[in-house]
Amino acid sequence: MRRSDREVKERAVLEEILKESDVCRIAVSTKGAPYIVPLNFGYEFDGEKLTLWFHCAREGRKLDLIAANNNVGFEMDCAHRLITGPNACDFSMNYRSVIGTGAISVIDDADEKTKGLSLIMEHYGGKGLPFKGPMLNAMKTLRLDVVEFTGKKSGD
Repeated sequence: MRRSDREVKERAVLEEILKESDVCRIAVSTKGAPYIVPLNFGYEFDGEKLTLWFHCAREGRKLDLIAANNNVGFEMDCAHRLITGPNACDFSMNYRSVIGTGAISVIDDADEKTKGLSLIMEHYGGKGLPFKGPMLNAMKTLRLDVVEFTGKKSGD
């Protein structure tokens, strides 16, 4: 990281960023240019291992691209605050973010799907709600096994 003074290494702060972020963007590879998709997410953060969970429609461009190359990048951010000043170059932005890379997989096992969807619901405040069988089959569940990630912050 170029600005080591902005790097976030503390696990508690990294988990705060995960909790406060509303959307995780994944970047998948195409033949011509990256394709970025914002997704709702859930997560597991056990020790040093981070796993992200997503849900989506059963078909579409994102799934086609993942099938061709499941190595992805991701980014999430929170705590945005605009800093203004008398000159254009005095403007800045406070933020906190996590970025990284990993391998994303489509999960078909019903128990694993339920686990992932439960983590997504928990992230958005719906802990312990039941899932109906037809709904589990109406969507795809994705698991991103994170290989590397880093946190960054600007401001307090």
